[in-house]
Amino acid sequence: MAVPDQIDANLRGLVLQAVDAQAIVDVQVIQSLWSGYGQILRCHLAGGTRSSVIVKHVRWPEQRDHPYGWSSDRSHERKLQSYQVETMWYQRYAPMCPDSCRVPECLAVEECAGEVILVLEDLDASGFAGRRQRVTEAELDACLSWLAGFHATFLGEHPGGLWSTGTYWHLATRPDELDALDDGPLKAAAAAIDRRLADSPYQTFVHGDAKLANFCFSLDGRQAAAVDFQYVGGGCGMKDVAYFISSCLDEDESEAMAPDLLNRYFDMLAGALKRSATSVDFAALEADWRALYPVAWTDFYRFLQGWSPGHWKLHRYSERLANEVLVALAGETP
Repeated sequence: MAVPDQIDANLRGLVLQAVDAQAIVDVQVIQSLWSGYGQILRCHLAGGTRSSVIVKHVRWPEQRDHPYGWSSDRSHERKLQSYQVETMWYQRYAPMCPDSCRVPECLAVEECAGEVILVLEDLDASGFAGRRQRVTEAELDACLSWLAGFHATFLGEHPGGLWSTGTYWHLATRPDELDALDDGPLKAAAAAIDRRLADSPYQTFVHGDAKLANFCFSLDGRQAAAVDFQYVGGGCGMKDVAYFISSCLDEDESEAMAPDLLNRYFDMLAGALKRSATSVDFAALEADWRALYPVAWTDFYRFLQGWSPGHWKLHRYSERLANEVLVALAGETP
């Protein structure tokens, strides 16, 4: 088979050397990166230790084209930093992840002017070929278990080289979206919401984009692995949990299922912390994080209101949680 133009001589050499393969026999484009910043490829190999690898090939675009019109220099710089963060994640932190929070192995990294290349384990070939647009109970548990394992693994760790505060919607990195926010009370409370999350004494690493699309499932759906670590960094674990629930459940499902999903997550977190022998007052952690669940949800709601008014996640459940948080914050004001 002919190897497409996406594989130039430098990239081909990097891939073949990473897995001691003889040739790239086929290339599939899995997806284009957000706003035209490159592609994710699957390279099928002949010889060597692996039948295929994933290549995340980031290239700075000559012309920026954001789907929602956010194409400022600040947006560009944030994306550049996100790829530097992801490179650091795979080099320094990914090897720390146990099977309970499975991530792809990084096989090679190359950074040069205007591009970043990551050669990664192909999770499809490793038994995680499932992708979902809707989830079963087992798949919900698989993702919550992954998040619990991840948060337990990095509880109390300093996110050196990562985002000091993870998530792609963090207030300090999104001043333009805050300026565009029309909701006066929510806009006025944005900094207080951010402080509440930052002031939690139980900081861990958050994936930062833990949506359903970034989880890969085993064939039976009972185990999950995660990809896309551009916005990994420090934070309260509820940011990931609230965002994950919002990514796969609609308004009525969120209202009905969130209490049980939180119970299941905390049961899994307790088990993960016990397995990792992490010393922490779990009852105090759980009380703190449970109280921050609606705050984390409202923090993302605040971002969406400025970034994409009319988004499907801006529903009555989100509004109810936001109103409860705003009332509670008003009651704390001296």
